[in-house]
Amino acid sequence: MDQGFWSRQLDQDVLVENGGYEERSSAASMNGQGPSKLVDPLDDPLPGLGTYEDFNTIDWVREKSKDRDRHREITNKSRQSTVALLHSVSDAFSGWLLMLLVGLMSGALAGGIDIAAHWLTDMKEGLCLTGFWFNHEHCCWTSNETTFQERDRCPQWQSWAELITGTSEGPFAYIVNYLMYIFWALLFAFLAVALVRAFAPYACGSGIPEIKTILSGFIIRGYLGKWTLIIKTITLVLAVSSGLSLGKEGPLVHVACCCANILCHLFTKYRKNEAKRREVLSAAAAVGVSVAFGAPIGGVLFSLEEVSYYFPLKTLWRSFFAALVAAFTLRSINPFGNSRLVLFFVEFHAPWHLVELAPFILLGIFGGLWGALFIRANIAWCRRRKSTRLGHFPVIEVLVVAAVTAVIAYPNSYTRMSGAELIAELFNDCSLLDSSQLCGYKQPTNTSETGVGNSLADRPAGAGLYTALWQLALALGFKMIITVITFGMKVPSGLFIPSMAVGAIAGRLLGVGMEQLAYYNHDWFLFKGWCSPGADCITPGLYAMVGAAACLGGVTRMTVSLVVIMFELTGGLEYIVPLMAATMTSKWVADAFGREGIYEAHIRLNGYPFLEPKEEFDHSSLTVDVMRPRRSDPALAVLTQESMTVGEVEALVESTHYSGFPVVVSQESQRLVGFVLRRDLIISIDNARKRQEGIVSASQVLFTEHAPAQDADGPPPLRLRGILDLSPFTVTDHTPMDITVDIFRKLGLRQCLVTHNGRLLGIITKKDILKHMAQIANRDPDSILFN
Repeated sequence: MDQGFWSRQLDQDVLVENGGYEERSSAASMNGQGPSKLVDPLDDPLPGLGTYEDFNTIDWVREKSKDRDRHREITNKSRQSTVALLHSVSDAFSGWLLMLLVGLMSGALAGGIDIAAHWLTDMKEGLCLTGFWFNHEHCCWTSNETTFQERDRCPQWQSWAELITGTSEGPFAYIVNYLMYIFWALLFAFLAVALVRAFAPYACGSGIPEIKTILSGFIIRGYLGKWTLIIKTITLVLAVSSGLSLGKEGPLVHVACCCANILCHLFTKYRKNEAKRREVLSAAAAVGVSVAFGAPIGGVLFSLEEVSYYFPLKTLWRSFFAALVAAFTLRSINPFGNSRLVLFFVEFHAPWHLVELAPFILLGIFGGLWGALFIRANIAWCRRRKSTRLGHFPVIEVLVVAAVTAVIAYPNSYTRMSGAELIAELFNDCSLLDSSQLCGYKQPTNTSETGVGNSLADRPAGAGLYTALWQLALALGFKMIITVITFGMKVPSGLFIPSMAVGAIAGRLLGVGMEQLAYYNHDWFLFKGWCSPGADCITPGLYAMVGAAACLGGVTRMTVSLVVIMFELTGGLEYIVPLMAATMTSKWVADAFGREGIYEAHIRLNGYPFLEPKEEFDHSSLTVDVMRPRRSDPALAVLTQESMTVGEVEALVESTHYSGFPVVVSQESQRLVGFVLRRDLIISIDNARKRQEGIVSASQVLFTEHAPAQDADGPPPLRLRGILDLSPFTVTDHTPMDITVDIFRKLGLRQCLVTHNGRLLGIITKKDILKHMAQIANRDPDSILFN
């Protein structure tokens, strides 16, 4: 995000919101007091009330209290008439209806993205003569001239060299295909970055770091809007098709959350309550993973483990329902054309042996090391992009990276194919009829080594397999380097598929190595008991699966959800233990170098006010050490409950940049009465000047329930008790900071007042806590930009 775009927010110390009259009932109910009667906002709403400022945090407590009051009112009315009862039923059902619509819309969009990305990816290599809208696979489906060994070759599909020169053989044809591949890659990449820059700057990146921040209560206007949805959907197809080292799975979470946010506006309950809307967005995050991988259960666990900040049981059930609907919709569209929901269905079900846990753990160690290295390298590169002139030329950066990727990728068949195709190829096990280069083994010399059924016994590697292994080793190095540079560019870019591809390549290489070791040394004590000659002992595809899970776990630090996603993704239910062993090892190794996953690292890089639930606070400081004002600061700006005029209040608001003000009995006593927000003050005073006779700068501002005696000749007072929060959260000056941090996390607070024997001392905001935690961790506290 452009630094200058955010700079207007950097000076804010207290979180802004503009709620006003709506919280009167909740504040009064918590204090057992009835507020003075003002204009009812439900009958005569003021513009701006009930919304929040951009780049600020919502008040979770106030929003939940508003919803409880609304629900209580509907329940009480439902006992009075049939119409009110029907309204109550429709209100209760609206959440499930919304989940149904989110699932249907997200599933339909994901199916369209899958089909379009497959078609454009194939267009880089050729065109279908029977219809340009067919991809390579669909083009050859109807052909009677395909063979099982060459199922991708048919007269209806012609490469660009055949279309331009009339021949597909020879160096000139190769050069033509090479140049056309680079041309299409650059065109798709340019269109993607140009559309993002011109119409929706928020459509770039993965979206998951911002989704996590939004779910914690932060407001980023437009991030989940209709333009972002439209542009992200189009540019995601273009970015994936360009051949850049990125995936569409992370951005699909953003797409699903955009769908949910737009559909929330159809229902008053969710349109007017930010906390309720975040429950829907949590379910939408589950839907995004469900349609990305065809893993509905894994999607729900992903939302619970990785993304959501507040995840009650009701949200769990609705997430499950929405993920089910989305998966069913995607299955109905059948984008992969194989009547299956999953991306990489594995055909092998050979048992694994206890001895193999050692190489699986080795893959976990590799995944953890790769994850830690990737996070440090990518954050360093993104920081360089932000702080140097490189960040001023995003279009040129994308085009250069796309050109380098295309030039290096084309000669190697494993880097030329898309990430999903590569992983499917690596997960594949060699059957009797498989013509893949990875199955280039020497043919068995006797019938005892042919294996059982369609599976093959372990065999010696042939020339084709050695060639494939060299190409995979080169592809591994290339993928590791190019993914670091690609993630974070100004195009939609997911990280799941590139990370899995790195792990799958490493796993396949190790799997083939283990297979050859077992073949040539089957009488070793390691193999003697379970690996006899002519048996199918080692499954290289399984090693690729485990490696993919290990690398993705090392980068994201997912555990439970990752294992469930992997076995839903592949259908390999019997391989849960190897996946669990590798995933846990990967997390432990990566955590040894730093506890942050890639998404948390990007949240910190962007300066979002996200209080990480997983981060431990083990410092022995007190609230008095963190609160403001500090000893060298000016006194805290406060309002008094009955001794200030409208002019004095307006002058205080004009002369300060604070977003809220504590209200005290008097300047001398400093006894706390409540807390009022800057936006509420401005809106209420402007409204009173326009609609209430006699309100002038000399009018007294009252936050008390009963007005004191007034001068008969003086102007009428302005009573603002209705916008006063009578129950602000307070802690004492000797409250340990670890308890204060827990209060902020679990209640979603934006600020907390600090008192001593009922006397106001200062204020702590979420930004203060984040800065304090950054100082403890020897990080730059000024990296926290927003509050």
